[in-house]
Amino acid sequence: MGLLQLLVVAVLASERRVAGAAEVFGNSSEGLIEFSVGKFRYFELNRPFPEEAVLHDISSNVTFLIFQIHSQYQNTTVSFSPTLLSNASETGTASGLVFILRPEQSTCTWYLGTSGIEPVQNMAILLSYSERDPIPGGCNLEFDLDIDPNIYLEYNFFETTIKFAPANLGYARGVDPPPCDAGMDQDSRWRLQYDVYQYFLPENDLTEEMLLKHLQRMVSVPQVKANALKVVTLTANDKTSVSFSSLPGQGVIYNVVVWDPFLNTSAAYVPAHTYACSFEAGEGSCASLGRVSSKVFFTLFALLGFFVCFFGHRFWKTELFFIGFIIMGFFFYILITRLTPIKYDVHLILTAVAGSVGGMFLVAVWWRFGILSICMLCVGLVLGFLISSVTFFTPLGNLKIFHDDGVFWVTFSCIAILIPVVFMGCLRILNILTCGVIGSYSVVLAVGSYLSTSLSYITLNVLKRALNKDFHRAFTNVPFQTNDFIILAVWGMLAVSGITLQIRRERGRPFFPPHPYKLWKQERERRVTNILDPSYHIPPLRERLYGRLSQIKELFQKEQPAGERTPLLL
Repeated sequence: MGLLQLLVVAVLASERRVAGAAEVFGNSSEGLIEFSVGKFRYFELNRPFPEEAVLHDISSNVTFLIFQIHSQYQNTTVSFSPTLLSNASETGTASGLVFILRPEQSTCTWYLGTSGIEPVQNMAILLSYSERDPIPGGCNLEFDLDIDPNIYLEYNFFETTIKFAPANLGYARGVDPPPCDAGMDQDSRWRLQYDVYQYFLPENDLTEEMLLKHLQRMVSVPQVKANALKVVTLTANDKTSVSFSSLPGQGVIYNVVVWDPFLNTSAAYVPAHTYACSFEAGEGSCASLGRVSSKVFFTLFALLGFFVCFFGHRFWKTELFFIGFIIMGFFFYILITRLTPIKYDVHLILTAVAGSVGGMFLVAVWWRFGILSICMLCVGLVLGFLISSVTFFTPLGNLKIFHDDGVFWVTFSCIAILIPVVFMGCLRILNILTCGVIGSYSVVLAVGSYLSTSLSYITLNVLKRALNKDFHRAFTNVPFQTNDFIILAVWGMLAVSGITLQIRRERGRPFFPPHPYKLWKQERERRVTNILDPSYHIPPLRERLYGRLSQIKELFQKEQPAGERTPLLL
């Protein structure tokens, strides 16, 4: 029995000894936390500060160490000394320090703590580098630490911006660091390049366990390159700042890998993460992202769009109202958002009112003038807008040339205008395609107000660019996961079904209904001249309205007493 127990313990121990990925669980209550290079350590920090951390038996070929500690949303502090100094400590949800080792140094100590009231669950790791590896943040001139390997992250509704300090070339123990600005030749830090990576967490998952699990894939250089998406490569001449489109409620991890092309060595900064929302209770928190007003607005909009998807061409005036609502609502929302500081719910109500006015106006234009070309131009431009948005939703939209607003809007407009021009000779097909594609996409937007889906950003990114002058610099990558594939399949199924049904049903029928105003005039003249028509004897509209009002007045008059109402004659 004892031999069997030893065998089980040996197997479990062998499973835990995975290089660079072993996990050690512990608690900081013992007062001393011991770390090993390349092994993840889970622990809980409590007040008061600080807890001492230590690393023993550092190899002689290690030149510098990077320690990093991560939590979901509560701040933790890592410091070189028990006394907190601005140039010797870092506080945040992703904090790191660089330890430049002295000759013969084999032990390293530092301090951890939190200023929060509640205990904080943390994950930490130490990574070692040699003298040939570049030092992340080694030429820091902007932030507090002398050598700062951290990525600083800021976000708002429109964009998320990361900033980091330039790196320096590696050097041996006991040697002075290379100067940062002594020259710009190949023997200086100006030869370094920076690869910026982005990693998306699973959609609709805001748990701490999921974040800490996936952060392990964004720590070391091989893991970052294997798991994350490389967004852009910066040279030493570029500004060390990159912007991305904000995705509220979607967890995203960012990291930067600095590469020395001369020595072909790399080092990773401390990864930073964000959900583009706050975990604190209140308006705009991660737990209450879906506003009730948005759900009501897009649900009603989707019901109308679903009807148009399958019956829009038959019910031509309903479709015109739908198209007019989209055009007027889109431009009105941009206008009031840029010019007024009113709240989002009021914006949405005013947009709904303005969109309804725009829809009724387009219907009135068709009823009175019957100009098909104007109506079909509006229909074609709406379809062109969506196709152009889809085009820039692809990686094509992240090309450097389209970061210029002038180039972007000219190209966007040309694609949108091209659609009605191409279908000029087959207007019925254009109309049916618009009904199917736009009507079904309204259902996607409604789903996006309840569930997180990247497909809603097809048009939202264009709206953000129209509203925010700085959004042109943002990369618009989004995750494409299981939810998105399902919703994409539903969108395609609805669009194909609506288009096929309408094409089959309209076969053999007139392409478009006749001019409503002319029909009304012909019908009126027919009633006037044809005395055998029962409608000929119907009183004019004014007399009918007056008669109705008289009937309503009688309801509120006092009932007269029955009997003789005139005086008797003598």
